Amino acid sequence: MTSNQLIQRIRQHQYLRNLRNKLLHLHACLLQAERISYEQRRGRVSSGELLQLVIEHEQFAWLHRISELIVYIDEMLSADEPILQDDLQDLMADVRELLMPSEVGNAFERKYYHALQQEPAAVLAHAEVSKLLASDVEA
Repeated sequence: MTSNQLIQRIRQHQYLRNLRNKLLHLHACLLQAERISYEQRRGRVSSGELLQLVIEHEQFAWLHRISELIVYIDEMLSADEPILQDDLQDLMADVRELLMPSEVGNAFERKYYHALQQEPAAVLAHAEVSKLLASDVEA
């Protein structure tokens, strides 16, 4: 491996860790908003109950798509083989496509749109992910 390849790999890993952390923060903001919505209708839930709801309840199912992206990033970071530039670009495109809120789109897009209307922290977290996606991986 040349020094340029090593530097590129380090930058890719830094970028992916940064993207992962920003997606985790966004997920946490959205999860908190869903929890509040759920608790307003059904009463307080413990952390253990919340975990079960996130896994099994339809109200929280839309958040699984973000979780899946985070897991995919974890797999990329832990792989022994180098990250292919095409795979990184595909991941970035997938994140961009997923995080497109729409009042009239698919179920995820609608829920995401409404969450961004209700939760200022989610708006800020969305902006941070968007800013990172607009940046150059090599920077």
